[in-house]
Parts: sequence; C-alpha cells; structure tokens
Amino acid sequence: MSRKIVRIAGRRLSLSNLGKDLYPSYGFTKAHILEYYRRMAKFILPHLKDRALTLKRYPDGVEKDFFFEKRCPSYRPAWVKTAEVRRDDEERITVCLVNDLESLIWVENLASLELHVPLAGADSPETPDSMVFDLDPGDQANILNCAQVALILRDLLSHMQLASYVKTSGKKGLHVYVPLNRKETTFEATKKFSKAVAEIVQKNYPDLVTAKMAKDYRKAKVFINWSQNDASKTMICVYSLRAGEKPTVSFPLEWKELDNSTGEGNPEKLQITHSEAVSRAEKKGDLFRGVIVKKQKLPYLEEYF
Repeated sequence: MSRKIVRIAGRRLSLSNLGKDLYPSYGFTKAHILEYYRRMAKFILPHLKDRALTLKRYPDGVEKDFFFEKRCPSYRPAWVKTAEVRRDDEERITVCLVNDLESLIWVENLASLELHVPLAGADSPETPDSMVFDLDPGDQANILNCAQVALILRDLLSHMQLASYVKTSGKKGLHVYVPLNRKETTFEATKKFSKAVAEIVQKNYPDLVTAKMAKDYRKAKVFINWSQNDASKTMICVYSLRAGEKPTVSFPLEWKELDNSTGEGNPEKLQITHSEAVSRAEKKGDLFRGVIVKKQKLPYLEEYF
C-alpha cells in the first residue's frame, strides 16, 4: 500500500493509495477526490459543522460494494472531534464531527465519497435547522420535472413569506430547503407542515406530483418526499460528491437556472460535475449560506390549508 505523509494545520496525516481510481469509467482517483474536497473545504465545512456525519464509503470504487458508517472509526486521530448521539434503539454511539480541513481530508482518505448529515446539529438533535422537500422523479420523469415542482414550491412558500433554496441531489432529483434556525422548531412541526404542502401541491398538480410514498403512484411524476423531516434521517450534504459513473456534486442552484432549464429542456444542465462545482463556487461563493444563517418561522397551517 503506497502512502504519503502530509501536514495540514500542524496535523500529520498519512494518505494512502492516492492513485487508486475510484471512478473507473471517468478516471477520477483518490488524489483527485482529496483535491476536490481541499478546494471546496471553505464552502462545505460550514454545512458539516457540528453535525453527526454518516460516511458512505467506497473502498474499491463506485462500481464495487459500499457501506454506510455512522460510528466514528475507533482508529481515528485524537484530534478528530466527536459527539455522542442516541439512535432510534436508544443506544448511544460516537459520531465524527468534521469541523476543519484536516478532519475532512482524513475522512476522505477513507474513501468516504458521499457525506450525509442530519437536519439538526449534534448538540440539539431534536431541533431541525431547516425543512426539506426531497424531489424524486419516478419512471418517465426526470430532473426537469423536478425543476417544475421546485418552482411551484418556491412560489407557494414565498406566498407564506418563506424563503427557500434549491440544490441538486447530485443524481436524479432536487432538494428544496427552507431555513428556520430557531430553537423552538420541532421535527413534528416540520414534518406536518411539509406533508401538508406536498399534499396541496399534489391536489393542484395531480399529473405532475405525488405526495404518496408507494412507488406505484410515482410513474411519470415527481414524488415530494416530506418524510425526510425526521430526526433519524439524513440528507446528502451540499457540495458532497455523489457516487456514480461521473463525479457529480450535490450543488446549489440559482432559481433562474431552473426557469431557464425548464424552458431549454436540457436535463444535463442541472447535473453539476466536480470541476464545474469548483469553478462556480470560487466565482459565486456559497449560494447555500442562507440555509444556515437565515431565521424564519413556520406560519400556522390553518392560515393557508
């Protein structure tokens, strides 16, 4: 096993198998992955900060087996920050907190191509910072249909004086986030609210949208997955790579991009690759910053439904 010793912020890291091709159909090695996350660190770290990280590891590349790792590995360096969190079965586990560049590079050296985080911080796991609508296209639907639904959601939420932000999933769908960042917010409230919104959109656009989980209802429609608003669920972190044929990224978009893309009818324009992600972020900054800083309050449902 080839190794290279590097120092980051005074920390000594041993990096292994840098030439290993983890995206074989594309030619993207572990060294390329580490360089991507190094360049994107200032954008992704605020969204990882103090959140219980779930690693999705591909030790032999995206075409081979993967596994999820919620527990922070016992062989972690002493300087990697951790937190204790309670699982559904009441067992307490130790999770990694990736709050700095050296920790980010360490988890990426484990071939953690995808980084998944909950909607709440590790110190307040029952208090979501945001509400999410996970837009998933069924058979015979695609990301352009998701863009149509995202725009409908944006307008509906705006009518309720709620700002929203959109990012690609890095795969087939889109994620619409509503920042809240208030201590009194509960998952019970965000799940109830998001389900009501999804159902009203389904009622008004029955040929385009379903709010029902059963796959039988999803053909040629977009499923608005409101159930992600749950303390036990995670979402792919913004700016994380996704495992697939190409190294695509879960990346924030401007709303005008969705308007333009639905008009042009080109789904490829909403698939952001690693190189485009770096150039866009370095040019425009963090378009998702509002999700972690903007404070909003959910209105009473009765006012609108």
